This record gives sequence, structure tokens and C-alpha cells, in this order.
Amino acid sequence: MYKVVISTTCESFTLPHNAHLSDAAELQLGGLTFGCRSGVCGICVIEVLAGMENLSRPEEKESQFLEWLGHEGDSKRLACQCQLRGDITIRQC
Repeated sequence: MYKVVISTTCESFTLPHNAHLSDAAELQLGGLTFGCRSGVCGICVIEVLAGMENLSRPEEKESQFLEWLGHEGDSKRLACQCQLRGDITIRQC
């Protein structure tokens, strides 16, 4: 199990290896906001403050969509597209 910390609320929760961050919504953890859960609405944009290396690599489609939304830089991800591979600290944008 890996720890996810939400910096703005100081909440934390754990998820198993390769779980999607959207699984937290299913479990009613962390107060993250999700919409479509398929990477096309942009509601779940997060900034990864620590542990980016502990998330699955973004696919080209996700990176292009984030850029289109104006979220440039390597620290932003769509929470619904991330698979957990270690501890992370995030904040919802």
C-alpha cells in the first residue's frame, strides 16, 4: 500500500500498487474531484508536489490534453489517468 497526501487539506490515504488515483473517489477518500474518469474533462488535474517518479508515465494523449488546458510543465497530471507505484504528495488544481 502506498500513501497519497493531499497538501491543501493534509488528508492522506493509502492505495495498492497500480491503483488509479480515481479509485480514491470510489472509496470516498481524500476529497479529490473527478468528472468523466476517462481523461477528457480536465476536472481532476493535479499538481504532483513529491513523488512524480512513483506514478505511471503519462500517455501522449494525456500530455497533449493537459497542454491544451494550459497546464504546462512536468508536475501536472490527470488524477484519473495516474497509476500509483509509490508514495506521493499532490494538490488539486
